[in-house]
Amino acid sequence: MKICNLSFGEIIILNNNLAEVIVDEGVVLNEVMVEEYHDFLLNTLEAPFFLIINKKHSYSYTFPAQKKIANLKEIKAMAVVAVTSGGVMSTETLVNVNRNNKWNIKIFQEREQALTWLEKEMIS
Repeated sequence: MKICNLSFGEIIILNNNLAEVIVDEGVVLNEVMVEEYHDFLLNTLEAPFFLIINKKHSYSYTFPAQKKIANLKEIKAMAVVAVTSGGVMSTETLVNVNRNNKWNIKIFQEREQALTWLEKEMIS
């Protein structure tokens, strides 16, 4: 496990194609941060990628960032860990804004459930 700090938060490398993303409290993710995030994933992980998005902090996105955030063809599945209703609602909004992209995404309340689902997605 390796922890990498980026301008908006940290990414924990769990294995060569699995990472956990934790955005810092109060961050407003913009297009520049999304580019940094995509560059990091492309240069650090092996495709296809599997991501845990841990929404343990409250943060938001600019609209252009919402349209780009998970639109890398290398992302095969995303498990979002959201324990608050606000975290669930913001994730559902993000998915709805990008509904034409047909993301493979699922929301969980517990990290272990998210990991279990991603492990199944890795072998399917």
